[in-house]
Amino acid sequence: MDTTNLASLVTGVVFTLAGITLGTYLIILAYVPRNKRSVAGISSFGLRQLRFPSSFPTDIDGDFVEELLHFDFRNAPIRPYRPFLPAPKHVAMGIDTCLHNDWIQIDSGYLNRLQERSQTLQDHAKDAVGVKSHSRAAIIELFIEVIIRHIPHRFPTMFKLENSTFKNLATGKEYNILDGLQDADIALRILCENVEEDFYFMVPDGKGEWRFQGYIACFPGGFFSPQRVGESFCEIHQPVPGYNERIGKGVDKFVQRMKPGELIQRFNWSLQCDGKDLFRLDGNNFYPEKGHTLPDRSKAIDLDQSYLRCERQTLKKLRRSQAIVFCVRSYMTSLHDIVKEGNGIKLAEAIVSMPEKLGDYKMRPFWERDVLHYLRTGERYEG
Repeated sequence: MDTTNLASLVTGVVFTLAGITLGTYLIILAYVPRNKRSVAGISSFGLRQLRFPSSFPTDIDGDFVEELLHFDFRNAPIRPYRPFLPAPKHVAMGIDTCLHNDWIQIDSGYLNRLQERSQTLQDHAKDAVGVKSHSRAAIIELFIEVIIRHIPHRFPTMFKLENSTFKNLATGKEYNILDGLQDADIALRILCENVEEDFYFMVPDGKGEWRFQGYIACFPGGFFSPQRVGESFCEIHQPVPGYNERIGKGVDKFVQRMKPGELIQRFNWSLQCDGKDLFRLDGNNFYPEKGHTLPDRSKAIDLDQSYLRCERQTLKKLRRSQAIVFCVRSYMTSLHDIVKEGNGIKLAEAIVSMPEKLGDYKMRPFWERDVLHYLRTGERYEG
């Protein structure tokens, strides 16, 4: 769906039916599968009583989504992702399928991270939000998928949709969904204030490539800085050692073969040895093309400020815009906790096994002495 068609659906608001404007009804109808419209209480072009959120089907893109009827986010543990198996000799895609049940994740850290996201929007608004004209239709399509269809059904104890009002029962905030349906910037901000994931939009350019055209990035870990807008997959990953030689063409073919609605996931990890803040436009990476230089020797590291940063990345191809959306959730774990849980040696092995160029890229020479000693022994380096 191009921007013109999308605008004609949303902005054609003329009157109110059952508490929902016609524009809202039409655009939501467009996203409910035809064979599911009886479930929604919708017949051809007759409107009986629309009810939210139960009016929407319980499957997203053919994948059943379970309601968590008794979910209490305050008691939900943070998932202990540990994707640091020994690295292969070349970069691998590391892609796996993902159920829509696990698309958006919420846990006991929800309110704290929403507060951090809000502060990031205040401090770095120009860098954290980006909307180009090519991405507007994709952003609004994702807004419908997440805010209208997915989270009110998946987490009914936290989110409620009543007519055109979306309510977050955990924060007490309310939103008019018409605002998000008509304005991609507002749609991104509503997403930002209700889920912890960042979203990056790769939009087809009509020439067989997908290009980075929009984002909400409160917790960027590199790659998707504002300077990269307009770049292709290959161009974005140019700094990664071995990417073009090993998997560049494979990624392009994989993207071409992705089916609309398909959801996949992969993990990325790095070490962050100078604090827990998540807003890092350059990530924790070494970029010689930006004038970065390697140290002559490993520096002294404050282990109390050292963390494993894990990114869970899901990719989904949207049905109408054909855009590919990266949904990125960041997790921070103190190295002290890694050692306490018995994974220190495993992480040390993964760090050492990286090829030299990949190790440099992940800034290994800056912190390897102190970090490796601590992970292996549980004691601080005394040299």
